Amino acid sequence: MLKKILNIKKYPFCFKILKNKFLPISYKKSYSQLGEDLIVGFIFQNLKIENPTYIDIGANDPIKLNNTYFLYKKGAPGICIEPNPNLFKQIKNKRRRDICLNIRIGTEENKKANYYIMNSDVLNTFSKEEAEGLIKNTNQKIEKIIQIPLLPLRRVVTENFKRETPNFISLDTEGYDFEILKSIDFKNFRPEVFCVETLTYTEDKAERKEKEVIDFMVQNGYYVHSDTYVNTIFVDKNKCIKENWKNFLDIKQFIKNNKNQ
Repeated sequence: MLKKILNIKKYPFCFKILKNKFLPISYKKSYSQLGEDLIVGFIFQNLKIENPTYIDIGANDPIKLNNTYFLYKKGAPGICIEPNPNLFKQIKNKRRRDICLNIRIGTEENKKANYYIMNSDVLNTFSKEEAEGLIKNTNQKIEKIIQIPLLPLRRVVTENFKRETPNFISLDTEGYDFEILKSIDFKNFRPEVFCVETLTYTEDKAERKEKEVIDFMVQNGYYVHSDTYVNTIFVDKNKCIKENWKNFLDIKQFIKNNKNQ
């Protein structure tokens, strides 16, 4: 039955991968928006990192559309950062093994920033310009503005990872992703994998890819492994194993060729 499904004569390579348990991850349940968590899980599987540590910056919901819940369910330890007080309570309740912080990642310590809570939680932002743009271009409204503490990423890492670098960072802060990335010292701080939202949101379908973010990551030695239109997944090119990426591309093509059969 297995050979019939795979057409072993046509896809001998895929049969070998399936026997090695690489392929089944593609069929597991995804909690991300577009399967980003399964892609990230596959990368760590290839890098032979069994329990990757992570920081989820802008975690939002603890499970739904979340890029780190898949890893959490597998037992991986991490930090969830969410400035929205209501969502933070949900995360703290559902992700009890994680360290949960109700802060914003910034470049300055011991300060607070205005946080714009929109009528859609997924679009909350610290950017006044972003909030005003949402009001102008969509049906969004500002429900209220609150102040949230700021902490630099380096301090969060130092205090919670014992000066070790996390393996994965998921970044979705509605307008401040690039600012956070620019604050990172990539010579001394190099997570193997980043997942960054690289699409601006509008309801008139006039979305724009954040090319400057992609260019910045490439300039700092990261390889664009995957792009799901909304998010871009970057891998440290020094950790990139060419054979593994070829395996991944072969698996994607195999699934595409057989999904309607």
